Amino acid sequence: MPPLEVLGDATLARMNDEELFANGASAYGSGDWARAAACFERLVLAYPTSPHLLLAQYNAGLARERMGDWQEANAHFAAISDPAGSGDALDAAFHLAETLYHLGRYGEAADLLGQMVRREELPLARRLEAQVQQGVCEVEDGRLDAGEKTLRQALADWSNAEDRDRIDDYFPGQAQFFLGEIYRLHYASVHLNPEQGADQLAKDLEFKAELLLSAQGHYFRTIKVGNAYWATAAGTQIGGLYQDMYQQISESAAPKELKEEEVRIYRQELRKRVRVLLTKAITVYESTLAAAERLGSSGPFVDRAREGLERMKQLLLADAAEDAPAAPPPPASQGASEEPRPLNPVPAARAASGGSG
Repeated sequence: MPPLEVLGDATLARMNDEELFANGASAYGSGDWARAAACFERLVLAYPTSPHLLLAQYNAGLARERMGDWQEANAHFAAISDPAGSGDALDAAFHLAETLYHLGRYGEAADLLGQMVRREELPLARRLEAQVQQGVCEVEDGRLDAGEKTLRQALADWSNAEDRDRIDDYFPGQAQFFLGEIYRLHYASVHLNPEQGADQLAKDLEFKAELLLSAQGHYFRTIKVGNAYWATAAGTQIGGLYQDMYQQISESAAPKELKEEEVRIYRQELRKRVRVLLTKAITVYESTLAAAERLGSSGPFVDRAREGLERMKQLLLADAAEDAPAAPPPPASQGASEEPRPLNPVPAARAASGGSG
């Protein structure tokens, strides 16, 4: 072990619980998550009767969360979590659900959050937080119908609340966004297969378009809620839907019953019909990036919108090039010489011995 780490461990070993708690709090405040976790975990291990024990365990879980160490964070929060409790015990239950989510244990997380949703004595803001997160976990667990029911109920409770204007718009925005995600997943499950024939392809395409519009509707409602993060995410997903629809249609095989010349005409007409999807995607991406810049929003959805915009512009240019008329052939030469006659011939140089004139 490097000398500095040995010295650090030795330093912690000489501290009492008060010193460990103070040093952990200082390290956490300065963003040194590893140092904070080490201090709080040393206190929990060495001083099990300390009055700071529960809070040290809670803070150790927070530090591990910041480090992305979800397994260790889970262990800390599980030790003090109580979904039927209050204060730090209740907060720890919410954080425990968060760690379960990141560990892929969606069903356990949804069950834990459901216990808090059923506590009618909790303030609406807290129950709404639990309810939306429960719905998200159900969606991630593949239970789309259950997730949709939970998220719709959360939005109904929020809409009917007398003090809804005082409730953080983050969770209503997240609920609408994940309703959009549910219909985006339904949209993605419909595959366009030209081998089944033109009639079936038309039906599948119509159904897929309906699901796209349903997802888009929820994404637009997400934007209307007004939370900057989820509004940006929703705009990016709308652009992504149009981008995906364009690529699926334009890259799909022609119906098998078409002949060679009919396939050429089919491709030409198809390209004209779906070009509007390119322009829609570009418009949505540009609007999303403009809103993100205005609101100071950043993150993976903004990056995806920027990448999607560039991709759509390239596709639009390539699509326009396909329809550009071929350049006319050069005019036939009229002289016997193969070299073109210059417009302004340069006069021959005079001989050195020649006279003037």
